[in-house]
Amino acid sequence: MSSRPFCKWCQVQPRETEKVPESAWKLLFYSCSWSYCSYLLFFTEHNFFHDPSSTFHGWKSGAPVPKEIALVYLIQGSFYAHSTYATLYMDAWRKDSIVMIVHHLVTFTLISFSYAFRYHNIGIVVLFLHDFNDILLEFTKINIYFKTRGGTYHKLNGIITDIGSVLFSVSWFWFRLYWFPIKVLYVTCCFSLESNPNIPFYFFFNVLLFLLTFMNIYWFLYIVMFVVKVITGQMKEVNDVREYDISEDQKMGVQDHSKKSTRHKDTVNSKQYAANGYVKKKRV
Repeated sequence: MSSRPFCKWCQVQPRETEKVPESAWKLLFYSCSWSYCSYLLFFTEHNFFHDPSSTFHGWKSGAPVPKEIALVYLIQGSFYAHSTYATLYMDAWRKDSIVMIVHHLVTFTLISFSYAFRYHNIGIVVLFLHDFNDILLEFTKINIYFKTRGGTYHKLNGIITDIGSVLFSVSWFWFRLYWFPIKVLYVTCCFSLESNPNIPFYFFFNVLLFLLTFMNIYWFLYIVMFVVKVITGQMKEVNDVREYDISEDQKMGVQDHSKKSTRHKDTVNSKQYAANGYVKKKRV
């Protein structure tokens, strides 16, 4: 069911209406995924979160994968395969979209190979530690889109946005930059070798996990940048700092069409061409 009629009924701005379906779908997926991973880690025999080293106890190649874990892998693998396509052709383009594509490819590779080589126990912990932040992110973004609608500012959505931003920032550091190294990286680098000194693709998996960590640090810089802008007064409202700023030409729209045409002619005459929004010198 499309969210656009609901956005139109709520008088959400057209530019924000285009972004709501993406965030609403991701919020639903991450909420269900994280809830199910939480159930597996805290309410079943797969209590690997409190004892991460046990993820490699008794490991052997070709061991059967429990059906409840196989279900998670099937859904998550399908989601990240689709997300790679969606980031390229469907979602709003952002400053970090290239990094996002790399993230999806790395995650899909980890999901596929960890299932094939039976590293699924530690894989559940990885998914648990990453999905929670995305729930807060998408929930906060939806409130950003809804706080200015119908030509008025809605204070409730603004308050939720502020609270969500703080929780997102804190949880990102706690889940991805604190828990992830001590509950995943330390285990895969050390305890995996203790269980089997000849464990296959040891360096391959750890390189991908460290690459995932570097991308988490990269995105954390956006969070730090956001906090600095709020503290210094450069940002009066909470917005998605990952999105490209709209150029003046886009803001002026149809009214500036004639000026853009003139600039295009001048560009051609000066032997230059435009590519991806930037004017570059034409090489003969």
